[in-house]
Amino acid sequence: MLETLTVRDAVELAVVERSGFVESRHAGAAVVLSPEGDIVAQHGNADALILPRSSLKPLQAVASLTAGAALEGEQLALGTASHSGTDRHAEVVREILAAGGLTEDDLGCPPAWPSDAATRREMISDHAAESRIRMNCSGKHALMLRACVATGWPTAGYLGPAHPLQVHIREVVERLTGEKIAHTSVDGCGAPVHAITLTGLARGIHRIGSASERSPFALHRVAGALVRAVRENPWTIAGPGEPDTIAIETLGVFAKGGAEGVMVMVAPNGATVALKMLDGNGRAATIVAATLLARAGALTDADVATLTEALPLSVLGGGQPVGAVRVAPGL
Repeated sequence: MLETLTVRDAVELAVVERSGFVESRHAGAAVVLSPEGDIVAQHGNADALILPRSSLKPLQAVASLTAGAALEGEQLALGTASHSGTDRHAEVVREILAAGGLTEDDLGCPPAWPSDAATRREMISDHAAESRIRMNCSGKHALMLRACVATGWPTAGYLGPAHPLQVHIREVVERLTGEKIAHTSVDGCGAPVHAITLTGLARGIHRIGSASERSPFALHRVAGALVRAVRENPWTIAGPGEPDTIAIETLGVFAKGGAEGVMVMVAPNGATVALKMLDGNGRAATIVAATLLARAGALTDADVATLTEALPLSVLGGGQPVGAVRVAPGL
């Protein structure tokens, strides 16, 4: 039987305070790696299996790049994004597809409304419909398709676990994490998502986040280019007001959240954190990740305070702040 994260494995990571009363508590697990990749802190069972969801995208993107997809700048950053579907995001995804002789119809992700509220209202006002290109994973899918075009693999069926692209992605995930894949599920976008431990996820993200574009190894070079592209174009990774974009803009970190309360973050010095909120709620994930990096000496308390002000962490009562989402006192 697979060892997944349980209540007994978890520790309190964050609380939600309203008018001095702790209303909710978020438990989970987290692991912090030093700039050299050694474990320096662990909270809860970081060796239990999780589904990384979109926090796996950087590993999937590196795999697509090593398969031959050649993207740069904002296009490259969109390949690892969970974007909010703004017109700007959609236009860049169209550019990625067009450069490979592809169209939106080739995307295997489901049609969706953009999560960006202003864009969604405008589309509804214009009587537009849901579309694949507005789905938050369309950049990842466009990158996968470009890898298929570059390598000569069929674009039809590119999401199937036995497709050469997905076999290659699985091999790269195992190489980066240092773990054999224990289980494969279907992600919300239809792509395979692989169960790994938090420790394995942290190691994989650390290898990407600390990679050099001057490395003699192609995998490290493309990983370094990917991270630089995201840091130089933080709007791509999520969108206006979204936690990943805010964290990158504010602190210069590399951050990638995933559904069901998963978060990975790499500080400028290479220190890395991976965490999972057991209840699947990610509202505290970004500030917990940054706090753990600060406690490891990779960020300052002032950095965390600045990020706290920028993130939507206030609890409202009558339209006014009466509390906040806070890191658990005992963490």
